[in-house]
Amino acid sequence: MIKTKPLLWVAILFVYSIFSVYPQELLYRTFFFQRYESLFRNNSLFILVNAALFSLAHLFFKNTLVMLLTFVGGILFALTFKKTKSTLLVSIEHAIYGSWLFTVGMGEMLGFPS
Repeated sequence: MIKTKPLLWVAILFVYSIFSVYPQELLYRTFFFQRYESLFRNNSLFILVNAALFSLAHLFFKNTLVMLLTFVGGILFALTFKKTKSTLLVSIEHAIYGSWLFTVGMGEMLGFPS
């Protein structure tokens, strides 16, 4: 797609970043951390629960690989948010990984248009 339709590629990544990634990070990192972090004494358990919930949010794709990738991504994003407390930074990280997966051809299984 980069070679044949570069403007469409950029448009898809922009729309994905603004309308999918940013709302997910507001919900799964910013809100979740503010609301529920105080309920957990064990920081590792909190990160794993956050990653598991993020992974479960992608259950409708009905794909084990998607569940695994989003769980690992959820851990990475939760650790980044824990360290930085920055919704913008974790959104950029999420957008980079998601855009990369789309660009290398794994986008269809993650709901990107083909």
